[in-house]
Amino acid sequence: MLLHLSTWAEIEGFLGRSKTVVIPIGSNEQHGPTGLLGTDWLCPEIIAHEAEKQGDILVGPTFNIGMAQHHLDFPGTIALRPSTFMLAIGDWCRSLSHAGFEKLYFLNGHGGNVATIEAAFSELYAEASYAGRNRGFACKLKNWWDLAGVTALANRQFPVGHGSHATPSEIAVTQWAYPGSIKSANYAPQIAPTGPIREANDFRARYADGRMGSDPGLATPEKGGELVKQAASSLLQDVAEFGAERAPA
Repeated sequence: MLLHLSTWAEIEGFLGRSKTVVIPIGSNEQHGPTGLLGTDWLCPEIIAHEAEKQGDILVGPTFNIGMAQHHLDFPGTIALRPSTFMLAIGDWCRSLSHAGFEKLYFLNGHGGNVATIEAAFSELYAEASYAGRNRGFACKLKNWWDLAGVTALANRQFPVGHGSHATPSEIAVTQWAYPGSIKSANYAPQIAPTGPIREANDFRARYADGRMGSDPGLATPEKGGELVKQAASSLLQDVAEFGAERAPA
């Protein structure tokens, strides 16, 4: 089920058989000369929606703005401050917990989000601990590329030129889902340089076209489909295991 395409009564019914919800989360930021700005939120959304077609899981609306300050010198990037991001995640979790959800599974598509999402979880747990009560819910963060078998598949598909930003694997996933939005561009060098990530001006100076160590021209919709199939299958298994977790007596 997709939460945003359901009624409150349908969600109430779902809660009768499962108290787990999947929340795709990412970022809206530049992805080089051929990558869509929404790549980092599109990938987890595509994978979660594909998994939803195959299993009885609930997928919430996509949290599509994240930590992207270092990309702001590229037009189209939208970023949240760490403090804003944490507050928003907290309110999403409180709202879902209030409805009765106990397992909140965040499927992430942007590495730059990880530290702040984990900090937001810690704030929520601390809030419950200081109040002297059970937190009422558990949060889990999983990057889509860390789902079982996904990175191994990407390494086989792209033994060279994968890199760490504007990668052919993430671009392939969006090509599979949105074939009408496939982009092409001339760029050099074929494999982009790599290095540190700092503030926006420094990032634009180091990585003029936005890529980091990657050759996105290696992406194809067919490879994207293979990645989505593997990721969706692994997601269903991971969500089931998370939902089955029980606190010690």
